[in-house]
Amino acid sequence: MAKHIKTGQLGEQLGAIYLVEKGYRILAVNWRHSRWEVDVIAAKENVLHFIEIKTRRSKQFGLPEEKVGNKKIMNLINAAEEYLYQNPQWQRIQFDILAITILNNKTPDYFLIEDVHV
Repeated sequence: MAKHIKTGQLGEQLGAIYLVEKGYRILAVNWRHSRWEVDVIAAKENVLHFIEIKTRRSKQFGLPEEKVGNKKIMNLINAAEEYLYQNPQWQRIQFDILAITILNNKTPDYFLIEDVHV
């Protein structure tokens, strides 16, 4: 398996643990519909969160959150529309990015950017 795929999988695992520790209830991990995917769908305080997790093992090519572009946000929105069609009980939603930096022999650094799209 390619190193970047392993890094992504590790980031998603660490991200889910981090979110639970912050009071989120995980509803789905790697939720898919058609060509769209959401890394984590979680609930907290009656808000449904669609969360993109980006993980990097180095700062050489920039911060993880810098790699989430407009196309990825649009994919999140499209996936959210389908999820909400299947689960219409949610009244409030939010799109978030969880950036995780894992440097050698250091505790992972987490940066949660909330409500990235209005």
